[in-house]
Amino acid sequence: MANTESEASAAPVCEVVDTLSTGVLVKRRLQRMRACNERDDKGKVCAGHLKRWYFFGEEVAGKFGKDAEIYRCENCKTLYLPATDETPRTGTLSY
Repeated sequence: MANTESEASAAPVCEVVDTLSTGVLVKRRLQRMRACNERDDKGKVCAGHLKRWYFFGEEVAGKFGKDAEIYRCENCKTLYLPATDETPRTGTLSY
């Protein structure tokens, strides 16, 4: 039988970049990450969908720029910056 605690701890962890004045965490996404990996007090993973967030406040715009590529978890509202190795998803689509 597999030990679930060792498997859960082996999962990659996102780097915490900053914490906003409201207590919201700002993390760096992993490569091709689509779901939030923030854990609650009991250790359960949030797994909320990460959606592109365009209408962020002045604090986020001041720290990361007004045209920053920001993603937000639909459940726990944790903010994510894009992965460093991933190409930006901003700009015009080209076919």
